[in-house]
Parts: sequence; structure tokens; C-alpha cells
Amino acid sequence: MKKGKKHTLIIQGGGFKIAFTAGVLDAFLFAKHNPFDNYIAVSGGTVALSYYLSNQFRYCYEAMQYLAKDVQFTNFRRTLGNEGYMDIDFIKNVAEELVPFNFEKALKKGKKKPIHFVVTRRKTGNAEYFQPKSPKEWMDYAIASCTLPFVTKGKHKINGKTYFDGGWSDELPVEWAYNQGSRKILLLRTSPLNLRATQSWTDYFGSFYFREIPGLKKAFAHSHERYNAALDFIEKPPKDLEVQQITPEEVLQSGTYVYSLDTVKQDYRHGLDVGLRFLRYMES
Repeated sequence: MKKGKKHTLIIQGGGFKIAFTAGVLDAFLFAKHNPFDNYIAVSGGTVALSYYLSNQFRYCYEAMQYLAKDVQFTNFRRTLGNEGYMDIDFIKNVAEELVPFNFEKALKKGKKKPIHFVVTRRKTGNAEYFQPKSPKEWMDYAIASCTLPFVTKGKHKINGKTYFDGGWSDELPVEWAYNQGSRKILLLRTSPLNLRATQSWTDYFGSFYFREIPGLKKAFAHSHERYNAALDFIEKPPKDLEVQQITPEEVLQSGTYVYSLDTVKQDYRHGLDVGLRFLRYMES
């Protein structure tokens, strides 16, 4: 493919809503569908992308089922502690031991097709885009991108710098991908097609809590505006950009923080169905 014509897969985050994403990507794996030249993932989307790139069918779903039922992952008593309500570092234990992730196979894919994980720099509130080159970097970047303020430990340190969830700085990085040369994009979302963002309680509280850090305050105060601006770009893209979207047909059963084994299963099955229908559409 000529330079400037890259076909990019972008995966939005959404906590346990990525059960839907896991279903879509398992449909892709089943059909051996991977026409992409590069990949970008945000927050929990990094977990779904990881198992997709390692060709591990149903592994992401199994990992989410494990987290949904494991008492070590969530604990209200930790809410104000260093680990937070969700122990995001426990994902490392899942990926390395409980539902083993094949780092070697995924990294091999990354040598030929660039992979980026979106994170937010805590000092500035700006997005940064990391390319994992080793198993340690893969885990570090994924955990940093998934580190939710006020719900998990709130920050993850990499090379002396602190980062947190990429969704607060660039949740739908379509414009960034375009500026990097992508001209055909498939955006895999965890929210319905026409759903716009409003300021959440974490946005509001974060803008007040971090009022002494201008960049971070701005990141929280305007994250919903950046999200809606990204939707504006997607709905009216440049003439040389083609954007396809896969979205749930309605609000998912699981939330970012609220979930159960049953809701994870329902969202996964919905993702499988939507993914298979997308593939049939592509073949027609």
C-alpha cells in the first residue's frame, strides 16, 4: 500500500464494555479478517487489541469473565487507597498467568504493522502515543492506558513519568491517525453511533481536584468536548479519508465500572453478532 494510504484499526476503550469489542474481534479472528496496516487502541481497548493481534480466540472474553468474578480485582475498601477500587495492576497477573497472553506473537505482528497505545501524560494532560517493543513495554503501556482516575490507582509510572487513561486526552484518535497518514479507518466503538458525550462526574470532580495542575484540570474539564469534536471530524471527514464504524446497536449492558458475569456475556454475544454482520456486509 502506498504511503499515505494506510488502513488503520482504532479501538475505543470503555472498561467492561470492551466485552462487546472482544466479540467483534473474535468474529474477525474466526473469519481470519485482518486487512489493517496499523493499529491504535485506547484504555481497555488495548486489552482487546492485544488478544486480537496474538490470534487468541475468546481469550479476551475469558480474561474479562475472570476479572468480573474475581474478588481481588474490585474492592470498595481500597477506593481511597493506593490501588483504588479496581486493582488495575492485577491485569498483569491475568495476562501473564491466568489467561496467558502471547507477547511473542503480538510483538512479531508489531514489527511489520505499527501498534500504538494512547495514554495521557499526567503533568500536561496531553495525549501521547506509545509503540510497545517488548513484553514489559506492552504491559506498562496497556496498564497506563487503562489507569482510570479515582477508580484505579490513578497513575502509572513509565521511565520516571506518570501517565493515566488515554481516554481523557484522545478517546477517538481518528484525527491523529489521519495526520499520521491513515486514509481508511475502521473505528470500533463501545457506544451507540449517535450518542454524544456530556460532562461526567469524574470529569467534573477531576477538574476541581486537579485545579492546581492547569494541564490536568483542562484535560478533565474538556474531555467530553474533545470527544464530541472527534465525532464531528468523523461525521465530516476530509475528502481523502474513509471512516467506517462498528458500534453497538444500543447502550451496552455493562458499564465502565458496573458489570456482572451476565452483562459481560450479553455484550460479548452482541459483539459477535455485530462483527459477523459487518463481515457479511463487506463481502456483499
